[in-house]
Amino acid sequence: MRAYLALAKPRIAAMVAVTAAFGWAMAGGKATPAFFVMLAGVTLASAACGALNQRLERVEDSLMRRTRARPLPTGRISPRAALVFGLSLSAAGPLLVWLAAGLLPAALTAGTIALYVLGYTPLKKVTPQTTWLGAAAGATPPLIGWAAAAGTLGPKAWALFGIQFLWQIPHFLALFWIYREDYARAGFKVLPVVHPDGGTTAAQIALHSFTLLPATLLPVLLGMAGLPYAVCALSVGVVFLVLGLRTSWTLENVDARRLFLASLAYLPLIYGMLYFGGV
Repeated sequence: MRAYLALAKPRIAAMVAVTAAFGWAMAGGKATPAFFVMLAGVTLASAACGALNQRLERVEDSLMRRTRARPLPTGRISPRAALVFGLSLSAAGPLLVWLAAGLLPAALTAGTIALYVLGYTPLKKVTPQTTWLGAAAGATPPLIGWAAAAGTLGPKAWALFGIQFLWQIPHFLALFWIYREDYARAGFKVLPVVHPDGGTTAAQIALHSFTLLPATLLPVLLGMAGLPYAVCALSVGVVFLVLGLRTSWTLENVDARRLFLASLAYLPLIYGMLYFGGV
């Protein structure tokens, strides 16, 4: 059972569930039975992505120090069992979302699985541009939650998508830089591998750290939050920007790790302030 739990990447699934719940709450949704069914479906869909990703990358995972202890490289789960597990979850997740909230959020859920498993995962060995595909897939949970509560998508929902999309680029590029030798060993064409001098990685970290700051202020213009949120978001955003610029300047592992750890706190802080600043 523990091996299947690891296959589902529970920490990522938990974050997906929280951000989907955030989208639901920001759209005015309440804690109804439909909310919990939708949340279960989104969580299963995230678990499906994790399982199928590991199934497809089992050889690469065995070559990377960071991932070689996963269930498939260690033989705790067979490739066939992982495939059945992942496909079952990929069917159950969107189905639960559809039963709870209708076609639009279910289609978004199914589309996210397809984008992550059929787009992002196989293309990682082809082009570094898949980072943006992965970021798009990772930014859909607030859209799913919003669509489940409101039945439609508008500028406010897409503002949440934009924040989560832009946040992921420095988050993942910092991780890719730290483990660039691992990714090179596995044959993944992430930016630090394709451009080992680090120039392109540094530029993208700086660019997206800059663009993330106005993105977090967009909800104020859309009437989702007021001045207190704007002040707090600006303060947190400037700190994150400084960390991003320092990483892009030095490209030292210690600075990249500091940026990565800060990114783990950044999104919960912004979403927490946005929610309490908007109610």
